[in-house]
Amino acid sequence: MRTSTRQAGLNDRSLGWLRFMWDKATTPDDWSDQGTPHAWWDRYSEPPMCAFPRFDVAEMGYVLPMMIEATPAWREGYIRILDELIARYQSFWGAIDWNTLIGPDPNVDRYPPEWLMVIPEHLRGSYPPPGWTGNGIEPWGLQPDPIGCDGNLFYRGWLTLLMSIRRYISGDSTEADSFQVTGYQNRKFTWSHERMAQFMSNQLVARPQGAHCENTKIWPFCMSAAGLGLQLYDAVLGTSVNDAFRGWIKYAEQHYMGRDRHGRIDWVAFYYDPIEDATMTFPGAVNAYSSLILLHYLTPQDQQLGIDLYESSMRRLGWSNPKIPVVQLADDPQLLSTGLWMARELGDQVTWDRLREVAEREFEPRWFGEDDSRFAFWFQESTQWPRGQLNATMMMVECAEPGAWSRVFNSPNLDMHHQPTVHGVDYPTVGIRRTHHDAGRGALEIDTYAATPRLRGTNTSFVVNQLPVLDRLSVHLDGRPHSAWKPEGSTSIRIDLSVDSHHVLITYL
Repeated sequence: MRTSTRQAGLNDRSLGWLRFMWDKATTPDDWSDQGTPHAWWDRYSEPPMCAFPRFDVAEMGYVLPMMIEATPAWREGYIRILDELIARYQSFWGAIDWNTLIGPDPNVDRYPPEWLMVIPEHLRGSYPPPGWTGNGIEPWGLQPDPIGCDGNLFYRGWLTLLMSIRRYISGDSTEADSFQVTGYQNRKFTWSHERMAQFMSNQLVARPQGAHCENTKIWPFCMSAAGLGLQLYDAVLGTSVNDAFRGWIKYAEQHYMGRDRHGRIDWVAFYYDPIEDATMTFPGAVNAYSSLILLHYLTPQDQQLGIDLYESSMRRLGWSNPKIPVVQLADDPQLLSTGLWMARELGDQVTWDRLREVAEREFEPRWFGEDDSRFAFWFQESTQWPRGQLNATMMMVECAEPGAWSRVFNSPNLDMHHQPTVHGVDYPTVGIRRTHHDAGRGALEIDTYAATPRLRGTNTSFVVNQLPVLDRLSVHLDGRPHSAWKPEGSTSIRIDLSVDSHHVLITYL
């Protein structure tokens, strides 16, 4: 089963998922307090913690920095998607939980049985579940700003990660630009990416045990995601705002997880409540899920800890053991898909093969939409649209090579910002499957395809800029000299061609 590679470009499934992401991001809908997000935004998965559309928005962005391994010279489509995601994230609905779940939960004694599984046993019946943000609960009181508050770490953590991804892909120096977020009673608060990152770093210096997410709960899951956003910020900008989070990882190893006498991780906290001094853990093999959900956030920050958590999870679940069948202890496909993704990321071929077989058999890979040009997994759900959160994880295994996720955060490709770049592509009429620049050879290769198949054969064009020289430039299309191009300025050319699968070769030396 092939997935995307830098040499072959994005595979068909990745291109089909990109097409649907474009639909979702660029179709206007109303995320203000007067509107409701389009039904295809996933606010249904992972209750009670993550059943908010913000999680779909945040997780959808993860594949984009991995996709640019295959298309480093074409990024404008990804930037457009990220701009639309970020605008929604900063809206009223982006912080709907912080803006509307105020004070103690009045339904605290009426939760369904499955929700009680994520509440410490001695607190059930009088304790809010994960997902009840509880803005206004002591010790912090009511705080209208969803970023500048003591709790709600996960809001600013995932926003930082999403904006750091945008900063990396675009190369635009936007970190000091102001933006507004919508808070309690529709109040607007002005922040910048730079100020938000520093606020998070300062907050963790003051509280080494971690910041609250839902008021009174500290989540290793959310802390790890927030730290990852700061790591990418540092990697792109050369700052050190993530240093405090690196210290928190050591704190977490001592207080939020434990090892057996062989040094293997044998338990991980789902969350910790410092007010109740209560640590929520799952019993037995199910505890493996608490470590599994940390993997993709912690591994790029501390690879050895990530490997230890991965091996602990696979061992306890039996997913890495070819002698026993793969069993899913929880009715949640995102857990297996995370295991699959990390098996690929870490190069565990045995586990990859086993989990991939389950996913192909049970997760319903399906083409849909006009011309069957969109792709997603349906997970045996009877829904009109594919679940965004679940697909965001599954598509990570389709869109790049092993190690790609860690490379984003530890060795980002900053050179691409200064190399020849493709602009003005009429996506989604025509799409870019692969680009490859070879500075030594003085060549840029571009592979196109008909992203809208019914428009195949129609005329289109795009611009390539940041070319070092034009006086010795030549263009070949599908192996033959191509004359339908012209200079646009001193470092750019415009190329005319048809909407179809083409191989464009530009040489300039």
